[in-house]
Amino acid sequence: MNQKQTKFGMSKLSERDISGLIQLSASVGWDYDEQEIRTVMSAGTVYGHKNEQGTIISSAAMISYAEKLASIGMVIVNDSYRGHGLGKELTEACIRSVPDDVTIMLIATKEGKPLYEKLGFDTITCVHKLISDNYVAFHQEDGGLEYDVLPLTDIHFEQVRAMDRDAVGADRGPFLAVRIRQARQGVVVTHRNGNLAGYGLGIAGPVNMILGPIVATNHDVACCIIRELAKEHQGRLRIDVPDGQALFVRSLEKSGFVKESQPPIMIKNSSSLPERNHTLFGIAAQIFG
Repeated sequence: MNQKQTKFGMSKLSERDISGLIQLSASVGWDYDEQEIRTVMSAGTVYGHKNEQGTIISSAAMISYAEKLASIGMVIVNDSYRGHGLGKELTEACIRSVPDDVTIMLIATKEGKPLYEKLGFDTITCVHKLISDNYVAFHQEDGGLEYDVLPLTDIHFEQVRAMDRDAVGADRGPFLAVRIRQARQGVVVTHRNGNLAGYGLGIAGPVNMILGPIVATNHDVACCIIRELAKEHQGRLRIDVPDGQALFVRSLEKSGFVKESQPPIMIKNSSSLPERNHTLFGIAAQIFG
């Protein structure tokens, strides 16, 4: 099939384009809903192309965190319009939108990886995507430590923000504020002295409840957060776990999670992600890093 070289106009998309983005997402089997896209737009910028009829035929989003780290996601091109270079043009627009000294990360699909390599991204690690259709809590000893598990409220926000910053290597305060409002449930785990030991969010979607971010001082606290978020949920659960948390992955598998894939994390403008303290047990979502 000959590929046309039609030039489609690229622009920044807005809230009035949300329904079109939902349709685009569904066309490739992804499950972005209105709430998720609103969070993306609140935290970053969405670019896209439209055809002559005004239908959105491509998208890509850039989320920036405190001029230190940025994440590209929601890179979608309608099947009927592949071969026009739309994905490349959108990714390049995302790259140009941040300074050259900002570390840019993305979690690549198998189809997108060759393009990102051509644009200078290198694979440095991966995440483990796990799904559960039948969660059963895996109970284990908590090491004798005493915790309180509480609903996440405004009084916890600054502690959560600081803990998240150390886990991710960048301040994600504005994003977290929006994400917490979006969450179906948020929990914190505190030591009896009030110090934060971890936090987690459960985000309701049309297909899965996403468990993330999950940040915890240790494996036991991370498991405690998962049990609390999942205990009353009837339906499918999803979590994306950074590489290096093998014990946590095994605990999830004992609870009924199954590993579906292991997509690569790729970066540009740096040889590594910002320094992290190994307390990130579940990412917010692949688009947010």
